[in-house]
Amino acid sequence: MFHGMTSPHRLLPIALFCALFLITAPVFAMDPRFTDQDGDLVADIPTDSSQWIDPPTLIFAYTPVEDPAVYAKVWDGFIRHMEEITGKKVQFFPVQSNAAQLEAMRAGRLHIAGFNTGSNPLAVNCAGFRPFAMMARADNSFGYEMEIITHPGSGINTIEDIRGNKLAFTSQTSNSGFKAPSALLKAEYGLVADKDYEPVFSGKHDNSILGVANKDYPVAAIANSVLNRMISRNVVQPEQLVTIYTSQTFPTTGYGVVYNLHPELQRKVQQAFFTFPWEGSALEEEFKNSGEAKFIPITYKEHWAVVRTIDAAMGVQYDCR
Repeated sequence: MFHGMTSPHRLLPIALFCALFLITAPVFAMDPRFTDQDGDLVADIPTDSSQWIDPPTLIFAYTPVEDPAVYAKVWDGFIRHMEEITGKKVQFFPVQSNAAQLEAMRAGRLHIAGFNTGSNPLAVNCAGFRPFAMMARADNSFGYEMEIITHPGSGINTIEDIRGNKLAFTSQTSNSGFKAPSALLKAEYGLVADKDYEPVFSGKHDNSILGVANKDYPVAAIANSVLNRMISRNVVQPEQLVTIYTSQTFPTTGYGVVYNLHPELQRKVQQAFFTFPWEGSALEEEFKNSGEAKFIPITYKEHWAVVRTIDAAMGVQYDCR
C-alpha cells in the first residue's frame, strides 16, 4: 500500500466473517478421477505406475496476473535451473486467462504451475493440482492484501461511496480480484453486486489497475502485490491511485505439479523450487517489490483454509465437468 494515502479500513476478522455466514466446515467435492486417501485435501499420486506421466518436455505456466510476455523473461533463469535439476526440457506456457490455465492442466497439457490464490481450490479439486510451495519474504512471512483502489477526484472516499457506481473485478476465479471483496463487502457493508453496485470484469489485475489509473473504472478490487510491482516498473504512478480499503493477509500464488506426474519427477521439481538461487536473479528483481525472497513449503490444507472459507461463504461449487 502507499504512504500518504487515505487510511484504509480493515476487513472483518475471519472468525467473525465465518459467523456471519454460519459456516462450520467448508466441504468441496473432488473430481471422481482423483482420490484423497490421506485426507490432505489434494489428489493422491496414483498407486498404479501405468498412470504416471513422464513427458520429454515439462510445461510450466505462471498465473496470468499481467501480460504473460513480461513473465516469460522473469522466469527464464528459473526454468534453466529446473532443466538442470530435472534433466528435462522445460517450456514456459504464456496462458492468457485463469480458465485456460486450469483447462490445460485438466487436459494433461500443463505439468507445473503457479495458480493464483483464488484458483487453487478449483485447480486442486478439478485439475489434480498438488501445490507444495509459495513465495515468501526472507523472514518466512508471506502473503498479500486485497485493496480497493480509486483515482483522485472520483468522488469515492469510503466503501459506502461505491454504492451506485461500477466496481471492477478481475475474474471470478480470483480471490483478491473477486471472491474476497464480493463476500466481505456484503458481510461488512451490506453491498450486494447488481443491487448496490454494478460489477464489471477486466480479466486481469493489471487491467483493473490501469483502468483505474486511466479513469476508465471509478474503483477496483486488486492484489497489492501486483500493484507494487507495476509501480516499481513505472507502469503506473502512486499519485494516480488512492487506496480506500485493505484486507487481511491472504496466501499468494501456490506452486505445484499435476497429480500423475512421475513421483521421482515430482520430487525433482520440488527440489528445483527449494534450491533456486534467488540472489541476482530476475525473480529476485521482479518480486522483491512485493517482498518475496524465496520459496517456502506449504500445504493446501493449512495455508488455503481461509480461501476455502470464503468460497464456502459465497456458496461456490466446483464444477469439474
